[in-house]
Amino acid sequence: MTRSWALSPQSFSTLTTPRNDIIVEAQPTIVDGGTYLFLSREGPFSHWERRVTSTSDTITERTTYRIDIPWFGWVFSLPILLFVRRSGATPTATHQSAATLPWWAPPDRLNVHQVMILGLLAAAAMSSAFTNTVFTQTVTFAADDFGVGNTGVGIAGALVRAGILITIPLAIAGDRIGRRKVVVAMAWAAPIVTAAGALAPNFPLLVATQSIGRPLGLALDFLIAVIAAEEMPRGSRAYAIGIMAMASGLGAGVAVMALPLTDLGPSGWRWVFAITLVWLVIAVDIARRLPESQRFSAPHAKHVRLHRRRFATLAAILVGVNLLVAPASFFQNRYLSDVREFSGTSISLFSLATATPAAIGLILGGRAADRRGRRHLIAVSLPCAAVLIVASFSVGGVPMWATAFGGGLLGGVAYPALAVYRAELFPTGNRSRAAGLLTVAALLGGIGGLLGAGALLDQGWDYRSVMGVLMVGQFIAVVLVLAALPETAQKELEDISIEP
Repeated sequence: MTRSWALSPQSFSTLTTPRNDIIVEAQPTIVDGGTYLFLSREGPFSHWERRVTSTSDTITERTTYRIDIPWFGWVFSLPILLFVRRSGATPTATHQSAATLPWWAPPDRLNVHQVMILGLLAAAAMSSAFTNTVFTQTVTFAADDFGVGNTGVGIAGALVRAGILITIPLAIAGDRIGRRKVVVAMAWAAPIVTAAGALAPNFPLLVATQSIGRPLGLALDFLIAVIAAEEMPRGSRAYAIGIMAMASGLGAGVAVMALPLTDLGPSGWRWVFAITLVWLVIAVDIARRLPESQRFSAPHAKHVRLHRRRFATLAAILVGVNLLVAPASFFQNRYLSDVREFSGTSISLFSLATATPAAIGLILGGRAADRRGRRHLIAVSLPCAAVLIVASFSVGGVPMWATAFGGGLLGGVAYPALAVYRAELFPTGNRSRAAGLLTVAALLGGIGGLLGAGALLDQGWDYRSVMGVLMVGQFIAVVLVLAALPETAQKELEDISIEP
């Protein structure tokens, strides 16, 4: 990238001053008889070189850089290019502080290692999300193919979620043998087992494959969240969780985009399960490049008591939240199909149009949680999201699309602040175990919501009434967040995890 300006004392002073924004430049060296050469001292770029050359009437800046973001470099390439150009476009813009960094950037300046880690974890999040979503998205069509009703679907959803018990030994293994080994194993096992659902000859065997495959994907999910919390700077942990959640949305979106395959015939849902095998390419990359967490590799106490009060508080919060979130997600397709008479293609369009754009809330929520705190952000966004989600089951037409979008957006804002607590409140020696057990608690809340919703719907309740009753759990969760959780933003994990 090469640009030139009219030479003046101001432009010369600005362009020959080291940058301090997403990149910190070292003091320049003079080369080629007067060219100022700036190299990176700190920042996310694996290569950075800026040359400033002046003549009698012009000053020219030539910048070359490379940033290696696994799998998601295409997402950030244009924003980074525009920011680099904008930062040098005026004489005062070169000296930007962290407070003026773009909205899409983390609050802290990441280094090359952290950028690589975050990219790999986000890729793993896509795989995890697909394996966790594919049954939810296709169960309506599989149930119709096998002649199963609402109660059977609710029981199936509960059984698949009950498989979460498989993750407990995996969580313990993450604390004993390391996060990386378990993550690599799950990156391979989850897609393979989940894809086996394509061959299921009946509904019980389909449920059986997903009762194993989905928990393996969940184990991958909470373990990569642990690595993210341990590897990211103290002011960017929630942001990292938000980025991974956005990647999860992309992975779930792939499952949604595959739904038109269900229109191929009664067994078209099988092709959606077969697509799961594409995520094995991510397993190859993770096995090749993902290092062990530095905090786990460093000396730490390996046998420490679980913070019982903190665990019980977080478990209750997650149960309350998932009483609504799980059935709202699980029964959305059935509601759209039975009540609004949507086809598989229409359901796919609805999900993509309302959920995918709402992913911007994950970035905004992650930044806000890191810079302004977790607790009050949750208290405002979570109940508002719940009200909008219930409203999306109450109206049709444009209002349904709008409320679904709003609920997803505000849910995205709340998610990073809430999810990052799972790893922050516990020490390295039992961080994986705590995250796994809290995932179990969340799934138990989801099981309760699914069983209750399925039974009430079969008794003649409408979707609005069912979701309205389950919404109470969200408000209980907010009360517990404000009353019992500490504020953890901008604090080191070692300071947070000390039991009060």
